[in-house]
Amino acid sequence: METDSSLLSSEVDLEQQELYQQLLLQTMETRQSKIPESKVIRPQPGLCVKTLTLPDKQKVFVNICQSATVPTPPQLSREKLVELLESEDPSGYRVPMSLGEPHTEVDNSFQGCTAYDVVISEDFFQKCVKDPLFQQFLIAVSLEGLENKYNLELSRDWKVLKNRKFLGSVNEQNIRTNRKPVIQEINSRDTHTAPAKRPEFCLLVEPPAGDPEFLIAEIQLPGVASSRSLVLDLGEDRLVLNARPSLFHLDCFIPVFIDQEGSVALYNTNTQILTVTMPVVSS
Repeated sequence: METDSSLLSSEVDLEQQELYQQLLLQTMETRQSKIPESKVIRPQPGLCVKTLTLPDKQKVFVNICQSATVPTPPQLSREKLVELLESEDPSGYRVPMSLGEPHTEVDNSFQGCTAYDVVISEDFFQKCVKDPLFQQFLIAVSLEGLENKYNLELSRDWKVLKNRKFLGSVNEQNIRTNRKPVIQEINSRDTHTAPAKRPEFCLLVEPPAGDPEFLIAEIQLPGVASSRSLVLDLGEDRLVLNARPSLFHLDCFIPVFIDQEGSVALYNTNTQILTVTMPVVSS
């Protein structure tokens, strides 16, 4: 008995379209009804960094603050930091931080300037101020974070102010507390382990033409029996996925900014494909 492959392909396409529609509908309902969980904190002053925007050379101050509420990054020795800085992908180590909105201040010369507040873990800040190498690393990742979020270019010829820990007044910040989307499971099988490797994946946009409203990631995870072994972390422009125990690892940057709280992840144990639907933040 012969089968018509075109009909089978149409059925598969129809199932995929129905799945996308369900995910998009669920994501839209989530965005409309879900209030992002957050916590108001008042950070403590840390150190103040003076630099310039490029190419117009406008004065900018970066207030690097500390708070016990912000998560502490993984332990990192000085030797590991040197290896990280010399590696091809130093972005593999992430420092949790809250990047505040720009605010206008007045410097010692009574000239107007722009200041940004960056809040990091209190423990990590104390470690950085005790070691010049860690302090340089902290300032570098803070500037990079501001550049990515606000589409800036900041000079790396910075100066740490000696007699000032903060420019302006310390303001409260609203930090998010629910950064990881819940992975929903359709079915279940027995677990299986294999050496860690990078999974195959693709990124789709919806709608296909015009300004994208959603970014859909399809990640193939053969051998993963349950969503309970998956750890998914979404940043504003980054997706990190780990399948335990050491089965898959994916760390990729996303070409657009996404709404982490409005994102929905669904793992189909029959096809062993994780589908992550991420609303695109309009610029």
